[in-house]
Amino acid sequence: MLSASPAVSPRVRLLLWVAVVWTFCLLMLGAWVRLHDAGLGCPDWPGCYGHLTVPEAPHEIAKASAQFGGTVEPAKGWKEMIHRYAAGGLGLLVLALTVALLRKRTPHSAPVWLVLAPPLVILLQALLGMWTVTLKLMPVVVTAHLMGGMSMLALLTALAARSTLAPMALPAETRSVAWLALALVAVQIVLGGWVSTNYAGLACDGFPACRGSFAPAPGLLDALRPDRALGLTADGNPLTIDHLAAIHWLHRCGALLVTLLVLALVLRLWRDARPFALALLAALVLQVALGVANVELSLPLPLAVAHNGGAALLLLTLITLLARLRRPKEIHGYANAGRAFALR
Repeated sequence: MLSASPAVSPRVRLLLWVAVVWTFCLLMLGAWVRLHDAGLGCPDWPGCYGHLTVPEAPHEIAKASAQFGGTVEPAKGWKEMIHRYAAGGLGLLVLALTVALLRKRTPHSAPVWLVLAPPLVILLQALLGMWTVTLKLMPVVVTAHLMGGMSMLALLTALAARSTLAPMALPAETRSVAWLALALVAVQIVLGGWVSTNYAGLACDGFPACRGSFAPAPGLLDALRPDRALGLTADGNPLTIDHLAAIHWLHRCGALLVTLLVLALVLRLWRDARPFALALLAALVLQVALGVANVELSLPLPLAVAHNGGAALLLLTLITLLARLRRPKEIHGYANAGRAFALR
C-alpha cells in the first residue's frame, strides 16, 4: 500500500504503531489501577511516599506512615507506580518520535499540529495525574485524566495512520456520518468515565431497565456537577443511590445513540470500505456485549477493564478511518509523491 508520508523511515513507522499499542495498554492499566481502588496507593507525586519505588521494609513503612499518615499498602502502591513508570516510558517514546517526525517533514507529511499535540498532551496528563492524587480522586479530574489518555490514543493513531497507511476517498455524506460518530463516541467515553470515576457501575441493576424503570432517577443534574468531591454533592452531602443510578442511566442512553449511529455508518461503509465496516461492527458488538455482561455479572474486574479497552478500540477504529480520508485531488498528489520517492 502507498505510504501517506514517503519520508517516514520504516523504523519510525514501526515505532508509531508501537506507541499506539503502548497507549492502548496504558489505558487498560490505568483502568485496572482505578478499579482496584489503587489510585491513591501513593499519596504523593511523582514518587511514592517520597521514594522512586514503594516502601516495603517495616522501617520504611513505619516512616512513611508517620510522615504521610494513614495505612501504607505496598500492593496498591506498586500498582500505581507501575502505571507511572509505563506512562513515563511512553512520554520518552513520544518525545523521540516528535523529534524524528519534525526532522523529516515533507509537503505530504502529517500537519505540524498533529506532530506537536502528543507531547503537549503528555504534559497535561502529568499535571492531571498529580491533581488526581492531590485532589483525592475528584471525579472531574479523574475523568479528565481518562479523556487525556483517550486523546493521546486518538492523536497517535491519527499520526500513525497518516504516516504509514494509504489515503482513501469516501462520499461526503459518509465522511460527515463518520465525524458525527466520532463526536458521539467521544461524548459517550466522557459519560463512561463519569460512571467509572463515581463508582456508579452497579447503580443500575437489571437490563435494559435501570432499577425497574426507563426513566432517569432523581438528582441527575446534581450528579453531573463537576465542582464536587468524590462521593459528595456540590453542597457537601453524600451522593445517594439515586444520584449514581442517574449517572448510569445517562450512560446507557448514550450507548443507545452510539449504537444506532455506528450501525448507520457501517451500512454506508459496506460498499466502499467493507474492511472498516466489519471492524467497526465487531468493535461495536464487543463493546455492547461487555457493557451488558458487566451489568448482569455485577462488574467483575476483568470485564470492567475490558469495557474500557472496548471503548478505546472503537475510538481507534474510527480515528484510523478518518485519518486516511482525503479528497480525490489529495490522493492523486500523494500518489505522485510516492512514485517520486520510489524513483529516488
